[in-house]
Amino acid sequence: MKLALCQIDPIIGDLDYNKNKILDGYKKGIEAGVDLVIFPELSLVGYPPLDLVEKKEFRVAVSKAANEIATKTGSVGLIFGAITEDDDLIGTDVHNSALLCYDGKIQFVQHKTLIPNYDVFDEMRYFDPSKEVFVHEFKGERLGISICEDIWNDADYWYRRRYTRDPIQELLQKNATVLINISASPYSYGKRQARRDMLSTLCRTDKLPLAYTCCVGSQTDLIFDGASMCFDKKGRLVKIGKTFQEDFILFDTNADYDEITKCESTFEEEVYNALVFGLKEYCTKLNFKKAVVGLSGGIDSALVTCIAVDALGAENVHVFLMPSKYSSAGSINDSIALIKNLGISFNNVSIQPVVDETLSQLRPVFKTIKGVTEENLQARIRGLYLMAYSNNEGHLLLTTGNKSEMAVGYTTLYGDMAGGLAVIADVYKTDVYKISNYINRNKEVIPEAIIEKPPSAELKPNQTDQDTLPPYDLLDRILRMYLEENKEFNEIKKIIGDEKVVMKVLRMVDLSEYKRKQAAPALRVSSKAFGYGRRYPIVQGWRK
Repeated sequence: MKLALCQIDPIIGDLDYNKNKILDGYKKGIEAGVDLVIFPELSLVGYPPLDLVEKKEFRVAVSKAANEIATKTGSVGLIFGAITEDDDLIGTDVHNSALLCYDGKIQFVQHKTLIPNYDVFDEMRYFDPSKEVFVHEFKGERLGISICEDIWNDADYWYRRRYTRDPIQELLQKNATVLINISASPYSYGKRQARRDMLSTLCRTDKLPLAYTCCVGSQTDLIFDGASMCFDKKGRLVKIGKTFQEDFILFDTNADYDEITKCESTFEEEVYNALVFGLKEYCTKLNFKKAVVGLSGGIDSALVTCIAVDALGAENVHVFLMPSKYSSAGSINDSIALIKNLGISFNNVSIQPVVDETLSQLRPVFKTIKGVTEENLQARIRGLYLMAYSNNEGHLLLTTGNKSEMAVGYTTLYGDMAGGLAVIADVYKTDVYKISNYINRNKEVIPEAIIEKPPSAELKPNQTDQDTLPPYDLLDRILRMYLEENKEFNEIKKIIGDEKVVMKVLRMVDLSEYKRKQAAPALRVSSKAFGYGRRYPIVQGWRK
């Protein structure tokens, strides 16, 4: 069977836009002479639609659009994802479904069976699971159609499975001859290789070809990398879609292809490309043309500025230098060097007069102005400058805090946390250095002085981050174990060997939740990002 996989970038809720994407891809598939054209999970509505699903008006509009698409079909089959409804009065009565259309109507509907409810997924809030799976005979093949999570429960691959049911095995028991999985699988580094290994094991064991069609795009914080995959009956990866862009992939289940052995690049390249793509998508879908960044002379703001330039173009990025009496000459000079290297516009506006006047006005109010109050005041006045520029010029303000800082609360509410998108808030400080060196792989873009200088907020004399925090290599080891590997205190203590440091870091993480709840959305590139994927109570007494 000749298949076309349409790896598209839908916009959540924009039914006309998504419908036209599907019809255009279907037409392209017909011109390519295929038997079946396949689109990703919920491609008609965009993923994740969240509480749009609860609006009856929206569901009616989706049904109308799905039927309009079906009327445009002929003998070539078309599979796309949409929401559908039933009326059994049990649960939500709404399903995440794959629709198979041909000859002018919807001929077959398969609902999603395994409804994920972990990490960034909250589908049980919206969708009922399928009670049964079916195969559909089409052009001499028995199609086994599944949706995303349905294929992530293979007994031959997983040591521990999440679900008792295995929809793919049920399709095999019903003599499926071609497996099709439509997916919206969020990106994190390493997941593409894991996906390839899992799907390869499944196809090799069951001796069936598989077309796995994944969406591409970025929906607020979630990035979808595409990389749709096709496997032959031997479990060999023989086709793979482009990453971080739309693609159209042709796959003949009976043809003989060379095996593709590499599906993932280096960490630095992958994550940098994901962040550039995520920012570009965020701006495009919210109609932001330009961005503004507060450039401090440190490595975090330098990296965010580079990402912004690659995403939007140098002519669309503006930076602010906002020195105080504590700012070193080196920080200003290093920032100017970066500005010249990137060819971007800037302003240099001191915050000191505003800091001095504010302190003058507050001295009669406080008996003593504490050091941390003055430090945070500087950060908040910088936030004031940046937000004023954002309001006046219509630029999107990008925050520059990294994951290590966000984790332990080494950030200032309404100061350096002010902004519309947290570009590197899912990138540890040690990885910030790795990615910055990757940017400099061919020539010096980020001045070496920025990379080599000790990290400092420069809010008081001779300040460094390590006045308050453990060294970043140690801090990030602890954070990875706690946040991504979900290790307990005693496990981490045993590995690190310093009980006091471990307890200090874990307490800082737990007590900083109130800050993260007020933070800008963060582009997700790891397996466990702050925000929707990590739901931790603000008020709690677990680690006093």
